[in-house]
Amino acid sequence: MDFVLTDHARLEALRRQIPLEWIEATLTQPEQIVVGTNGRKVFQSRVITEGRTYLVRLIVEDRHQPPVVVTVYRTSKIEKYWSKP
Repeated sequence: MDFVLTDHARLEALRRQIPLEWIEATLTQPEQIVVGTNGRKVFQSRVITEGRTYLVRLIVEDRHQPPVVVTVYRTSKIEKYWSKP
């Protein structure tokens, strides 16, 4: 999938130690897509690293082609963000 990482997203991924592979995997095969603010969507997937499970969240403007990743972060607070069906 083609996508654009904003400079902010690129810097945050580096600062937060989120590999590009996690970003690509979450964009192409997200476990969930939830509604964000301002027409944005949040693509999210769980990853396991260093023996811990994290939720990788990508804030995406998919009304653009290719989609624009505005920012990215990971959190251990999975229950806070995980959408239950």
